[in-house]
Amino acid sequence: MRLNYKVLGSGDPLIILHGLFGSLDNWQSVGKALSEKFTVYLVDERNHGKSPHHNDFSYYHMSEDLLEFFEQNDIDSAHIIGHSMGGKTAMKFAQNYPSYVEKLIVVDIAPKAYPVHHHQIIAGLEHVDVETTGSRKEAYTRISEYIEEDDVKQFLLKNMYWIEKGKLAWRFNLPVIKENIEIIGEAIEDRQYHGDTLFINGKKSDYIKASDYDSIKLIFPNAEFAEVKDAGHWVHAERPEEFLEILLNFL
Repeated sequence: MRLNYKVLGSGDPLIILHGLFGSLDNWQSVGKALSEKFTVYLVDERNHGKSPHHNDFSYYHMSEDLLEFFEQNDIDSAHIIGHSMGGKTAMKFAQNYPSYVEKLIVVDIAPKAYPVHHHQIIAGLEHVDVETTGSRKEAYTRISEYIEEDDVKQFLLKNMYWIEKGKLAWRFNLPVIKENIEIIGEAIEDRQYHGDTLFINGKKSDYIKASDYDSIKLIFPNAEFAEVKDAGHWVHAERPEEFLEILLNFL
């Protein structure tokens, strides 16, 4: 699969993978800052952003997409940053293809299994009937019946675009994501990865706790950990300066 991507800067290659319901646009600011030292590849994963839609949707398929991306762009090895779902894709890829990874940075996700908690979000997205919704304001009103947090609503609605005059659509492949949502929570514990790895978490987030560190080290023996105190799950967006400082010190 040929994924959609954007390239910024010059230097050693660095690939950034977004999370569920996200896109490369979520990482533009961080990518621009990192492009002063690296060739940054911002990538839309399958069924997200402007990348192709496909009925196959799993971490195996997304990690194989990444392998193809390396080959298509003549990249021998790269630093990889992955957030949430993208972090699990990055972990899977590093476990399967360690020689392609220079340093691995995983943002606010652990290799463990998570119970699926996106049902309310999916219900809210389905409540926005793109066939009849005539404006973003109307979409916001509809999705608000299911989702309270304004930042979550704004994040999701960034994926809405005009497919033609008077007709809205979602960038992500909602039916396939819904069908495979259980897979997004699965553990990434196939084998160990011995390369340099950094796990960054937001203290206000529940995705990684200090109690997870020992189990993470079983899969990633050379893992380091950094916690951003005043951030939740979207660490890079909530505390960008602190996030970048941690990244650059590690890289």
